[in-house]
Amino acid sequence: MPKKQKKPAKFKFLPFSDQQKRLMHWWRPGLRSAENDFITADGAIRSGKTIACIIGFLTWSQEMFSGESFILAGKTMGALKKNVIRPMLQILEAWGWPYTYIRSGTDARVEIGTNAYYLYGANTEAAQDALQGLTAAGAYLDEAALFPQSFVDQAIGRCSVSGAKIWMNCNPEGPHHYIREEFLLKVKEKRVYHLHFMMTDNLSLSPKVIERYKRAWVHGSVFYKRFILGLWVAADGLIYQQFADHVQDYLVGPDWLKDNQIMYAVIGVDFGGTKSAHSFTLTGFTKGFKQVVVLDEYYRKKRINPKQLQDDFIDFVRRARMKYKVYEAYCDSAEQSLIAGLESACIQAHVAIDIKNAIKGPINDRIAFYNSLIAQGRWKVMKHCTHTIEAFEQAVYDDKKPHQDVRLDDGLMNVDSLDSTEYSTESIQDEILYIVA
Repeated sequence: MPKKQKKPAKFKFLPFSDQQKRLMHWWRPGLRSAENDFITADGAIRSGKTIACIIGFLTWSQEMFSGESFILAGKTMGALKKNVIRPMLQILEAWGWPYTYIRSGTDARVEIGTNAYYLYGANTEAAQDALQGLTAAGAYLDEAALFPQSFVDQAIGRCSVSGAKIWMNCNPEGPHHYIREEFLLKVKEKRVYHLHFMMTDNLSLSPKVIERYKRAWVHGSVFYKRFILGLWVAADGLIYQQFADHVQDYLVGPDWLKDNQIMYAVIGVDFGGTKSAHSFTLTGFTKGFKQVVVLDEYYRKKRINPKQLQDDFIDFVRRARMKYKVYEAYCDSAEQSLIAGLESACIQAHVAIDIKNAIKGPINDRIAFYNSLIAQGRWKVMKHCTHTIEAFEQAVYDDKKPHQDVRLDDGLMNVDSLDSTEYSTESIQDEILYIVA
């Protein structure tokens, strides 16, 4: 007998702003805005874009179509389910609309009435292949600026039913991003309805909460301009400007640990290549993730054989275990043979640690995470971790790729310590990114 799905809680509706109402109703016949084929809602984080998009997309697709297929896409399938599907099902519960949620398989979808809404992750160039053969009446692309352009193009191409419309929301990226250049700068040519959102468009946020979010990034930084002001601006120069300007403010010693108990720690591992180093980072977390602390590091640029690497890793784990609770290590997933070697060596040495593939999400997500922690004073580094300190102090954007937000990796910059540090926190960064002190 199939397991009965647990129904989500009903969505609690709060008053909507005028901008949210425009996003929900722009498609209604008779409105001038309904003459457009695209809606692009961009702007600040937490500005109410997503909920308004979900409500608008649901009502539009149900009122205007019957027996059709639709595309629902997120940066990853996990992000889609968390950011879109969960609130969507809560809204359906509140409205009393019956639905069927098929969670897994190649045809994961939500069926509402006679319409089917197919779910897609769009984190790689190959993701567009999953759309092949689909005939759709519309698409909702959540966080569209994080999609490969090939997926957006393919989704648009799949929407061939008469009256189809493409719904996109996103936070801004660089000024030459394809979403801005191909849609926001061509609103008349491509019939795009553009709505720009600020935090004040989300009436559920109090002025106090908005101020807390503003403190999450350094005023004037690229992330403040993008996430708070909602501007499409370029990233250049030092990546961690505030850290570089005030390094001593972030360095701590053993005395700091006496007053700040580490609840547990995680190891990040980046494997070296021809011009790069092997790097391990031990990162600890205080209660409630109030502080994130680099506790120890390993850095070796000389070429060593796999046995030496395994011995060094085991020594690093044992040293960490003497002081902290350490259960997991996240390793660069590009080197499966080296990961297998570490697993085997740990078993033989009776060192129990769960070795996992690093998530390796977009580098710019990791950069935004650390810039937020630095701005809030929630990231610290033990003074003896000199390679990590130097890596964060010197990290820069590649000035030869000014429109792509690319971190410089020229064989001279220490990106290895950056990677291993990021791997050690990536599994929990979404949980704490918007927890602002």
